[in-house]
Amino acid sequence: MKPLLIFYILVAYIMLQFAWWAYLLSDLEKSVYLHKIENSILLKEAGKHYDANVEMESKLNKRLYMIAGEGSVFLLILGWGIYKTRTAFIKEFALARQQKNFLLTVTHEFKSPLASIKLYLQTLEKRELEKTQKEVFIKNAMKDVDRLNGLVENALFATQIERKAFSINKEKTDVSELIEDIIFAYSESPIRNIQVRKNIDKNIELQIDRIGFTSMVNNIFENAIKYSPDHEEVFVELKQNTEHTMLKISDRGPGIPENEKGKIFEKFYRIGNEETRKYKGTGLGLYIAKHICELHQGKILIKDQKPAGSIFEISLPNA
Repeated sequence: MKPLLIFYILVAYIMLQFAWWAYLLSDLEKSVYLHKIENSILLKEAGKHYDANVEMESKLNKRLYMIAGEGSVFLLILGWGIYKTRTAFIKEFALARQQKNFLLTVTHEFKSPLASIKLYLQTLEKRELEKTQKEVFIKNAMKDVDRLNGLVENALFATQIERKAFSINKEKTDVSELIEDIIFAYSESPIRNIQVRKNIDKNIELQIDRIGFTSMVNNIFENAIKYSPDHEEVFVELKQNTEHTMLKISDRGPGIPENEKGKIFEKFYRIGNEETRKYKGTGLGLYIAKHICELHQGKILIKDQKPAGSIFEISLPNA
């Protein structure tokens, strides 16, 4: 907060200097006016007919109006500059804090699966295990590899989006089958004790970027899984009408406060603070999902689930 404090001190100093300058200028104008009045009196006393009082007062008023106008413009520009600078400071501080939290989180997110994979490999190397045990270890190691791969992909996607280097290559794809595969992959190795219900229309084909679309759905689906309490359900629905294809992913989590709904798609943004937050994450998933959806000319909406939870609606054009 030191830079912000220095900034406020400088602003106060500029304002005080401006007030003092205005006072001196006004005082100087009055002094000049009084001197001119005295000169006119002296001229009259000398016998010369010269009524300068009215003319002097008119000039003084014009000068004061000019000073007031210039001062007002200066104050407006200064106020606008202060507001913009302060906003930029706050945004930079918030971004720096989010980036720091991201680095801490992503470091932990990388270390956990790496340590787990290392442990599985060391166990397989040093011990003679039964075939079923080996299969379990290999399956768990592969799950950690997939987790690492997802983190790396999100980081790469986010970097490409920020640099405006992310492009999509659309191809005709059966999205019904693609979403079924995503759900099946989860059911094969569930992360938590969450049940997934589905209502998916068959044979819905769209022109999509398969990798980008999969990343978008995965990020929202995994988000729903992560925030759902144990023994709850996540509901996935895919429907198509004459103009749009609608994908809904609903959870029974804590929900999203109204004032946070416009922020959750920002890069690194996560609800709550690092001291009280209990859910892991990098703050990139929804940021990536929103941009990929927009590149497909689609929209993402967030609705409240009753009695608790959230509904993410993804609408994509059929054509």
